[in-house]
Amino acid sequence: MKDFLRIADLSAGDLVALLDLSDSCRAHPHDFTDLLANETVVCYFAKPSTRTRLSFASAIAHLGGTAEIVGANELQLGRGETIEDTARVISRYAKAFVIRTFADIDVSRFAAAASIPVINALTDLHHPCQALADLLTLRQHFGDLRGLKVAYLGDGNNVAHSLMEACALAGVDISVATPVGYEPDPLIVGTAAALADVSGAKLAVHNDSIAAVTGADAVYTDVWVSMGDPESERAVRQAALAPFRVDAGVMAAASPRAVFLHCLPAHRGDEVTGDVIDGARSLVFEQAANRMHTSQAMLISLLTNRLHGASARPYAHSLMRAL
Repeated sequence: MKDFLRIADLSAGDLVALLDLSDSCRAHPHDFTDLLANETVVCYFAKPSTRTRLSFASAIAHLGGTAEIVGANELQLGRGETIEDTARVISRYAKAFVIRTFADIDVSRFAAAASIPVINALTDLHHPCQALADLLTLRQHFGDLRGLKVAYLGDGNNVAHSLMEACALAGVDISVATPVGYEPDPLIVGTAAALADVSGAKLAVHNDSIAAVTGADAVYTDVWVSMGDPESERAVRQAALAPFRVDAGVMAAASPRAVFLHCLPAHRGDEVTGDVIDGARSLVFEQAANRMHTSQAMLISLLTNRLHGASARPYAHSLMRAL
């Protein structure tokens, strides 16, 4: 496995191995400093970023490398050079390429032409790095993933897509509730359903927020207006999504031990009330911190060609010894 473009690219063994390695990176972030010594990772951001940009830059530094961060106006892509030509050139300069952009096809084209690992740091359809951090946060809090139920409320966007795939692969039940017209992509729902069939997880997609959160161990939401959504739609989206706001009443309908998750940035008063996101049950800043650990684990795994569905903890331990 050369690239990481979506959660469904992983096997169940890969996923557990990545979470175990992420835990190792969290405990010992400087144990792998020779991996990228005197090397560069190019990080391309066509969209603004806080957590993704800084988590990857920090992870690359922990591995001894330099993050060369470039924007949409800083490469010849903006003057008509093909994605393939850019990929072939960067492959000769850097050890890996991290890309945050709009169209999934652009990432696929870059990965197909590149000879170095390519990591999808967010597209219109997927946010796989976020989903890894989400699962790591849940596992750290609850101790085990199997048997948990996650409820996602709001827009069926890229965060929902990757979360569905991740939960289904990990054997975590997930219930997604959106307004009519805001449902997740049916093809991605189908992929997640196939993964759930194998893992034994339950997947539900509907329009009932209270049904989704009933008995949930985690309640998750995201912003109502994402990057790329026209500002002219803001009022329409707010009206449609208002019934899916996470407030104290919604949290009361979940399990008594339920935690709150959000990928950030958050708009208090829109998708979540301030008392929930700033309350004792919120794990949003643990999620944000875990973005760095999972980014580091993903880089290590791809650069050492270790993603083969290997088994859990022995994978992380043997990798630490090898490095």
